Amino acid sequence: MFIVVVSSLLLLPLFCSGGVYLFLVYSSLILMVFYTFYHMYMKFLCYNYLGFGLGWDYLSGLMFLLSLWILMLVLWSSLKLFTFSYLSHYVQLLLFILTFLYLSFSSFNLFFFYMFFESVLLPTFVLIMGWGGQPERLRASIYMVFYTVVSSFPLLICIFFLNGYFFSLNYYYLMYYSSVVYGWYFYFLVIFSLLAFFVKMPVYGVHLWLPKAHVEAPVSGSMVLAGVLLKLGGYGMLRFFIVYKYFVMFLINFYFIYIFIGGVFSSLLCLYQFDMKSLVAYSSVAHMSLMCLGFLSFNLFGVNGGILMMISHGLSSSAFFFLVNIIYERSGSRLLFLNKSGGSMAPMLSVWWFLFMSVNIAAPPSMSLISELSLFISIISKDFFYGSFLILFSFFCSFYSIYIYYFTQHGSGSGGLYFKLVDLRELILCFMHWVPLNLFIFKINFFYSVFF
Repeated sequence: MFIVVVSSLLLLPLFCSGGVYLFLVYSSLILMVFYTFYHMYMKFLCYNYLGFGLGWDYLSGLMFLLSLWILMLVLWSSLKLFTFSYLSHYVQLLLFILTFLYLSFSSFNLFFFYMFFESVLLPTFVLIMGWGGQPERLRASIYMVFYTVVSSFPLLICIFFLNGYFFSLNYYYLMYYSSVVYGWYFYFLVIFSLLAFFVKMPVYGVHLWLPKAHVEAPVSGSMVLAGVLLKLGGYGMLRFFIVYKYFVMFLINFYFIYIFIGGVFSSLLCLYQFDMKSLVAYSSVAHMSLMCLGFLSFNLFGVNGGILMMISHGLSSSAFFFLVNIIYERSGSRLLFLNKSGGSMAPMLSVWWFLFMSVNIAAPPSMSLISELSLFISIISKDFFYGSFLILFSFFCSFYSIYIYYFTQHGSGSGGLYFKLVDLRELILCFMHWVPLNLFIFKINFFYSVFF
């Protein structure tokens, strides 16, 4: 049904004007959100295998629901930035991204997953190159393509090897039979396979493309990249972790130490950033490191906490990039030192900065609190020694969140900068980011139904 709807939406610009087209696209996305949510809530939308390498389970539904919600907010956030003469091309590009994401989340054949996993890169590249605001967007796009393509090539080789060894690339088949095979070469398969997902998330050490891509991307590109595309790496990692579970166990201490140190360093780097977009991008690296540790713990608390972290961080990071763009549209700069005293110039905007800062430091009643508690419990259950790293991580995460809030909303103004009133569209978009983050805590079992 989804493919039929999207195919119809892609052809609509031939028959209707820009305003009507945007209305039809937005209405279709809203209907798909309600349809997916209803069927997941009623447990109707769980088909393990539909043929042609495609299938659907609860995790696929959650990730697709997040993609629909973020893309819906992205469309609304971009109304001021694009004239109607180019709007149809821009909307079609976002629909292509949504289609590739849907096919990635629905693929239970590893080769199909790899194909759609890499296909998302092309419309993202066009989005940054076509709607980025600075000449440096070419370098940022090349960084992104180089990192993701080079790191994904070993994953393709591993998929071919698995096909030759098991004569099947079905996810459930590999998950069952991988527990009865032995061989030293499977450890290299684990390392090479996970490299692609470490780059896509990313974790520290292979993250250099992310701040550059965020800084040069338009607000829509940053919201899609942080809200959905980084989570595609976490989704793929979780799928492959379950397949390689018995071999990852022997490398788990190495991965734990490396990702812990990388997460703390990423948090420290946030304190050295002057560009607000770059700071939010580095904070994503730190949070994705914590999510990865939850998956590595291989217990229900860790896996469900990591999934909840993906959803909560997808919404909160998208909201932060949108808030940064609101300031940028009014001041013409993203530098922290040129955007002080926002609280006195736009008090309503300052309230939203405080609310999303609270979400980022896992203050109640946000979903981030439940996700981080679950992740902390699962990580400490592996080894109490890791608790010291968690204390450092939690401290620095709170520190840089308060740091960006303090610099943008307090202090003396920079002389001459003036904020016009925040319009209703921007306030509604902030509210639509905030509502799922805080109200779904009353129905948290909706997200914990993935593996419980």
